[in-house]
Amino acid sequence: MRYADDFIMGFQEEEDAKAFRIELEARLRQFGLRLSEEKTRLIEFGRYASQRRKRRGELKPETFTFLGFTHYCGKNRTTGNFMVWRKTDRKRFRQRLQAIKEGLRERFHEKLNVVGQWLRNVMTGYMQYLAIPGNSNSLSAFRYQVAHLWHKVLRRRSQRHSLIWERFSPICDRWLPKVRILHPWPEERLYATHPS
Repeated sequence: MRYADDFIMGFQEEEDAKAFRIELEARLRQFGLRLSEEKTRLIEFGRYASQRRKRRGELKPETFTFLGFTHYCGKNRTTGNFMVWRKTDRKRFRQRLQAIKEGLRERFHEKLNVVGQWLRNVMTGYMQYLAIPGNSNSLSAFRYQVAHLWHKVLRRRSQRHSLIWERFSPICDRWLPKVRILHPWPEERLYATHPS
């Protein structure tokens, strides 16, 4: 039997984080469980991580991947205040593109509108999860890559290279959803649920 549950813990002091890990490992051992060595790590992250690392002559703070997003330290473009930015995890990005590529191969001889509807459904599902503030560049890159794969398949299917991008672009606009941010910022969502 394998027990899996992912979580992130944040601590202000490094000593607190180390002490918590020791206690957590001991507690899990009581139930015959253990932490995954590949997934469990202690990183310096947060509001002051960049400044501290810069003083020590180190590179930018590490990133971490959680629930399909790579989280990294950044700043608000307007105020310059610290923010946790999130973008689609590269591994998930590549896996989804590979699945779409295989799906396009399977639908090689199907009609354009059938493939278009399938792609719309796939991309809508992908975007409904990943369309968070700050992730529009990753979503735009994903849409472009999907369009490129579809264009390649259609050109190969016709045995002629007559489908130029200018003719293909309206087909994309018809079937592939535009990139839109669907989720509010976390503080807006939290305020709506728990107004002060």
